[in-house]
Amino acid sequence: MNNKKFVRILAIVLAFIMLLSVAMIAISALVNSSASANSRETRNQINELRGQKRELERQKREVQSRINAIEFERLTELDKKRVLDERIVLTGQEIDNINATIDYFNLLIREKEYEVFNAQRRENEQLERYRSRVRNMEQNGFITYLEIIFDSTSFSDMLARIDFVTDIMRSDESAYNNLVIARNATEARKVELEETKEELDDEKLLLQQMEAELLEQLEEAEAIILKMEQDIEESRRLHAQVKADEDEVQAEINRQQRVLATQEAAERAAAAARERERQRQAAANGGSTVVGSGKLMWPVSGTITSGFGVRRHPVFGDMRMHNGIDIGAPHGTRVVAADAGTVLLSTYNSSYGNYVVIDHGNGMTTLYAHFSTRSVSRGDTVQRGQQVGLIGSTGVSTGPHLHFEVSVNGTRVNPRLHLS
Repeated sequence: MNNKKFVRILAIVLAFIMLLSVAMIAISALVNSSASANSRETRNQINELRGQKRELERQKREVQSRINAIEFERLTELDKKRVLDERIVLTGQEIDNINATIDYFNLLIREKEYEVFNAQRRENEQLERYRSRVRNMEQNGFITYLEIIFDSTSFSDMLARIDFVTDIMRSDESAYNNLVIARNATEARKVELEETKEELDDEKLLLQQMEAELLEQLEEAEAIILKMEQDIEESRRLHAQVKADEDEVQAEINRQQRVLATQEAAERAAAAARERERQRQAAANGGSTVVGSGKLMWPVSGTITSGFGVRRHPVFGDMRMHNGIDIGAPHGTRVVAADAGTVLLSTYNSSYGNYVVIDHGNGMTTLYAHFSTRSVSRGDTVQRGQQVGLIGSTGVSTGPHLHFEVSVNGTRVNPRLHLS
């Protein structure tokens, strides 16, 4: 009788353990599924970035083919510089792409480490269950499977006990199989983690190569401007071209300000019935104009390498006007809007390279030139401190820096009078 009672208790305990194991496996599977989904999404982001990189490589090959062509040598020096600037911009975008890919690989590694942690935890849990089962068998070894069967009171009771013993044996086999599966899963996650780390190392190596390539391209592009400055006739033509470009840009700024003022007047008339705050808002190219504070923050941290005003050229001795200030900073450094406003221009020309002009209202505009990459488009509204581009050396430039201009009512003024 005592044996029968013990068998029943053992059956209940084993059934509870089996249910608990199933529940734990289900919970672990749910956690693992969520972690795997995160890593799959991160991997998708990496694959998308790699697709973008392939497109950048294709564009750069097209630019390089133009550089290698015989027609390239027939271009003017400034036109050559423009083509080289295109290649530099694409290389910079490739570097940005690789940096973003590295960020996602670091995230993927953290997710893979979490998957390894969960897999190891599940393996340890399965191992502990298996050890517990073995200990129970050792401790209760005086009741064998045969004893359970032979203690039956009838033929039907014997069949039921045979089924019970079979369930116990299946449970033992299942515990062992689950342990093997968990151990294999742990090893698989560890392999994936190591493969991901190797991919990250490959991306870092590629980044070093691309940064070295960018430096070579910058030197090649800057050599053109240096060569022009060292040749008297070329230098004069270069200076004339820069002066013409500056005048053209200022004229375009003034024209765009007039267009913007007209749009603002039309919007104010249409919004006369609105509250005062909304009356100050105005449409500019389908968006709302933003009026700045009138006090400008420094668009980038760095050393002023050239100030505002007339200076004598160190080689040719002629007097030349510098309409802004040059702030030296490493290639790729973020440049921010000096104040809130509306983007009037975001484009390229042979002198300024990639440049952006922002209207801050009240007749004030700021110009940011020689960007490697522009971050805003014409018509965008920007806030004070918002990124508008990255430091570069496009256009007439012999080193990475920001050329920064301030105009008030159509006249360029010394930026330092308004910077705080």
